[in-house]
Amino acid sequence: MQIHNPSTAARLPAILSLAFRPFFLLGSLWAALAILLWMGMLGGHVTLPSRFDPLSWHIHEMLFGWILAAIAGFLLTAIPNWTGRPPVRGALLAILAGLWLAGRLACAVSALLPWWLAMAADLAFPVALCALAWRDIIAAGNRRNLPMPVPVALLAVANLAMHLKLHGVAIPQGLDWRLALAAVSILMSVIGARIIPAFTRNWLLSQRSKLQPGSSRWLDISATASLHSALLAWAIFPQVHIIGVLLLVAAALNLGRVLRWRGNATLAEPLLSVLHLGYLWLVAGAALLGLSVLGMAMLQVGAIHALTAGAMGTMVLAVMTRVSLGHTGRSLRADRRTSLIYLAISAAALCRIAATLMTAMPLLLSLSALFWMAAFLLFVTRYGAMLLKPRLA
Repeated sequence: MQIHNPSTAARLPAILSLAFRPFFLLGSLWAALAILLWMGMLGGHVTLPSRFDPLSWHIHEMLFGWILAAIAGFLLTAIPNWTGRPPVRGALLAILAGLWLAGRLACAVSALLPWWLAMAADLAFPVALCALAWRDIIAAGNRRNLPMPVPVALLAVANLAMHLKLHGVAIPQGLDWRLALAAVSILMSVIGARIIPAFTRNWLLSQRSKLQPGSSRWLDISATASLHSALLAWAIFPQVHIIGVLLLVAAALNLGRVLRWRGNATLAEPLLSVLHLGYLWLVAGAALLGLSVLGMAMLQVGAIHALTAGAMGTMVLAVMTRVSLGHTGRSLRADRRTSLIYLAISAAALCRIAATLMTAMPLLLSLSALFWMAAFLLFVTRYGAMLLKPRLA
């Protein structure tokens, strides 16, 4: 049910007026709580009545719970700008948020439910998100953005595979989470390539700087094609050495690409420079992944967390803070608490990667979890009221 009448829309609770509001808030709260529960499981203090073992539950809730909430908040807020169609709001948005919550609950207590019911409850959200996104893009004839929901569809397929594996279906080991990781990384690269140079160009113009982001069509195409093909190939064939080479080539091309976007000229505005940092985490993750495939297996866990805690954590918080400020009528500037959010998520990623290489693993794991929770709880305390209140006049 879409609400087209402006007077009706004005009577909606602010939280249901645009998708970024409920999903950024719910996703941030879940990011902190899920890690707290995961650390409790590692310490033997928490046991969930779930069909997932603790590690599988942790992987699932990061790749199919937290990140999907952030993606939904971004996509459903951006699509009206792309298409000119009314946004998802009101009752439909509440139902969508309810589906996401139902998925989190179903996975936490799946051992108490028929396996198919837990699976259906969990898959309902990504399927509904894809349907809504494609509905508006197709209805508007917006061909350029037709591929944007594809990574969400891949996440739904990967999620299905994870549930089927729990039920005993023969799924190649790790294919589910690798496909999900590849899908989110691909989406980050596409969104990053759209918004980072554009936002940088606008900011540099506002500062009357003579510097501008550079662009090269051949570099853009080769960087995108190599990264996307390498990630998808790795998801299916994780031990083929030539894929490791392709990942390193993709990392080098994307490093060249992001350096042309003039991130060094944006250090005075953390709200912008953090986007460049998020893309650099993506480059680092691809490089570490390539090295792990080529024989340095000890780097694989670090590569995975460079892509998740590093790239995903940084990009999600960078986009959430920027969208929350812009869409609530506030100035696009990072205050001290926002800068602390960015520092905390970087510390979380660095500690988690270091934990794979150093002997002080338990301490570094705990520090990483604390920094991760701090980053998202800082977001809630700084931006939660903005998300719950109407846009400034």
